[in-house]
Amino acid sequence: MLTLNFWEVSGFSLQTLIEYQYSACRWNMNPTSSLYEQDYYLWMEKTIHLLETRQFSELDLENLIDEISDMASNKRKAIKSNLAVILWHLLKYKYEPGRRSNSWRLTLLEHRDRIEEDLKESPSLKPFIKEIFDECYQKARRSASTETGLKIDIFPKESPFTLEEALNLDYLPESED
Repeated sequence: MLTLNFWEVSGFSLQTLIEYQYSACRWNMNPTSSLYEQDYYLWMEKTIHLLETRQFSELDLENLIDEISDMASNKRKAIKSNLAVILWHLLKYKYEPGRRSNSWRLTLLEHRDRIEEDLKESPSLKPFIKEIFDECYQKARRSASTETGLKIDIFPKESPFTLEEALNLDYLPESED
């Protein structure tokens, strides 16, 4: 989808703007530094322009590959973090029934929604979430113990929740009597 930007509406092409900004930046640039190192936003704009105009030979492939790799890594980290938060709050909900709050339910909803969106956008991450479930549960167990002041042995070594329960928007565990 092509969108009009301020500089295009103003009569400047993106290429003209990039060349102008790049030449202006060079006065302040370390001669051994790349545009990527000096002005990340300008590097992104230039990369987008080069991709849109199919000028592939001009691309800074090394940094582009690093950026795409970082994007994939960040998506995995986000899922891992969200799953750990869900499991942590499920443990609190189960083992501290007297302290249950709408805030805990909202946190569960928010992080479940995030994972649902991520998996809808990237279904190939479904096996990944299964792989990290036990690791996330152990992190959640430590967090729940630290926050509640309950001994870690109170919380089972194996998750009392399945992955399906953890991700189910309506699931809330019963109290541990």
